[in-house]
Amino acid sequence: MLNVLSGVGLTVAVAIFLASAVAVVFLGGYLAKYGDALASLTGWGRLFVGSILVALATSLPEVSNNITAVRIDNPQLALGDVLGSNMFNILTLGMVALLFGGKRFLQRVAPEQGYLILLAAVLTGLAVVAMFANSGVHVWQVGLSSIIILVAYLVGMWIVYNRRPSAANDEGGGESGITLRRAWIMFILVSLGVIVSGVLLAQSVDRIAHVTGVSSGVLGILAVALVTSMPEISATFAAARLGAADLGFAGVYGSCVFNITILAYADFFYRKGVVVNTADPEHYIAGVIALGLIIWGGVLLWGRNLPQPLIMGGLALMLLVTIGGAVWVALLGAPSH
Repeated sequence: MLNVLSGVGLTVAVAIFLASAVAVVFLGGYLAKYGDALASLTGWGRLFVGSILVALATSLPEVSNNITAVRIDNPQLALGDVLGSNMFNILTLGMVALLFGGKRFLQRVAPEQGYLILLAAVLTGLAVVAMFANSGVHVWQVGLSSIIILVAYLVGMWIVYNRRPSAANDEGGGESGITLRRAWIMFILVSLGVIVSGVLLAQSVDRIAHVTGVSSGVLGILAVALVTSMPEISATFAAARLGAADLGFAGVYGSCVFNITILAYADFFYRKGVVVNTADPEHYIAGVIALGLIIWGGVLLWGRNLPQPLIMGGLALMLLVTIGGAVWVALLGAPSH
């Protein structure tokens, strides 16, 4: 894919990064809105809506960004975006749970979400193991690890779908006044906007990394991951305000699940090896932290009947670990002089 920003200066690259970031955040909110409307109009439950439609919608920035990143020969950026996004997704969940009652928020989440949490942990764990293994085994230039991740995703989502709670258990929800036809049209149009914005986001970050000397992995884990996670942030806050904790929780963990599969999709477009084999030290750190946060979120859900101070402390710990991990990654990948 042609990198249209290959010759621009730092000022222009930063301006394009900021403009595309604003577009991703703005359009991402509408993706979640119309994705939720589609699911409501078809009568699907919130767990299915969050883990499939909302997760897919809010993860479109990561999809377009990461495929673009490998096409411009910057797989470290793609890998950093995925792992960093999973870190920031759980950070989002922790912030929302803290702001909306802690224990009260978690008690509104269906226990069936445990299957989704387990799948997120398994897929993230597979990605971390694949990075450490650094295996060159591939099938038609697609890494064996990518194929395993895709198979695990399909099997896991089949289990999640069949274990989902009945839609009759949902309270309220849905976008009134939107027809099914309008929801589909708007969903497609906004999706195209997100794809274009994601392409420019990846190319601008690649240019910034080239000019400044900052590691692409660090920029992917921190800057790009934070921006491409903004749709999840807006969707989760919106769900919490509606009292739909189930939808927000499933959207976050569903996004974590889908993000890992993006590494497999990107592998189909990367012709110089296997994406996970390009990991730098900051990727290992981000991967392990993301896995730990995903598991910790599950522990808090399963222990949601513990005293409120313990729940609030656990959520605060989630935030501190994410911030500490981000600082560690930034220090590790800072340019040396």
